[in-house]
Amino acid sequence: MPLASRPMSETESEEIPQLYIVYLGGDPRPGRLSEDHEVVAVVAPNVKEARRLARAKWQGDSSGHVDAVQVLDVVDGFEVRLQPAKRNGLNTIDVTYEPEETSETA
Repeated sequence: MPLASRPMSETESEEIPQLYIVYLGGDPRPGRLSEDHEVVAVVAPNVKEARRLARAKWQGDSSGHVDAVQVLDVVDGFEVRLQPAKRNGLNTIDVTYEPEETSETA
C-alpha cells in the first residue's frame, strides 16, 4: 500500500497532534540472529515526542530503538485526520493467520 506524506524534520515543532507510524527495533532475543521489530502508531505534536512515545510501547526484552518514523496524513489518496475520540480505543483485532490469502482473495 503506497504511503504519501509531507517531508518532516527531527526538530519539527508543530503543536497540532499528528498520527505517526514508527518502526521499532531491538536487540535479538537469545538464540536469534536478527533484531526483533514491530510497528506502532502514536499521536504526537512532533517527531521527537513521537519517538519517545513509540519507544514506551516497545514490548521486547531489550531496550528498543527507532528505525523509522513517518507522519501518516495521506494513504492511497485519502487524507487522514485526527479528532478527539468519543470512545476508548479498544477494538477487536483480527489475528487470523491466512498464508494462502492472495491479493485476489483478500
